[in-house]
Amino acid sequence: MSSFSTPAIILRRIDFGDYDLIINFFTLNKGKISVIAKSAKKSVFSGLEIVCSPGRGKRLPVLQEATLKQPFSTSRADIVKIAYASYWAELINVWMEDGKKQVQIYQLFQHVLRELDLGYMPQETLSIIFQIRFIKISGFCPDLTQCGNCRIKVEEIKKGRIAFDIVKGCLICDRCSSPALDKIYLSRGTIKQLLWVESGDLKKAGRIRFTKTALSEGLKFLEAFVPYHLGMAPKSLKFLRQIRGTDDYV
Repeated sequence: MSSFSTPAIILRRIDFGDYDLIINFFTLNKGKISVIAKSAKKSVFSGLEIVCSPGRGKRLPVLQEATLKQPFSTSRADIVKIAYASYWAELINVWMEDGKKQVQIYQLFQHVLRELDLGYMPQETLSIIFQIRFIKISGFCPDLTQCGNCRIKVEEIKKGRIAFDIVKGCLICDRCSSPALDKIYLSRGTIKQLLWVESGDLKKAGRIRFTKTALSEGLKFLEAFVPYHLGMAPKSLKFLRQIRGTDDYV
């Protein structure tokens, strides 16, 4: 592998010896990569331009340069924002294969980090936007338009709150529901707002104003569905819930 330069965001860093780090970068041009950084003390979630050279033999590439492009300094001074960014980063780090380019997810992550730092949009809204679009790009977004069993459309389901089966990953109407299901309930308004976020571009998604009910239901739904279907229990999500201190979301 030859030397390369690419925009990147740090996902994770691990101590390696007394002075070095192994850093997991999410890069625009090469997807997720792991590199050796000599005496590195860079901040997680900063936007960088990195230059790497090949490692010897089968060793990891070596980080030669890291130019700070987007410091996101406001977010890094706020523990709640750090908790949200850590959760998003862990989802990406676990899901992505090494060396697989994912431009849409990179742009999504960069967008929510920038908006988180600016502070104009509620961080709960940003987390819903990130998660719903992350699962859509990743290919495991649930169908929120109909019952996953009998295919009746949401508009035809009589009850105001509709069950979602976390295991099967689909809505279940009242006729198909059973007490044994591992389910979460979503109101029609929440479903409508989630579909709005899923369907449009990021600029369109950013114009949405979630109701308090939609924020609560949306976060509870996504923070259960996404980790389950990734097959993981994110440590960062536990930390986020502790920092957020809002049991109504969980």
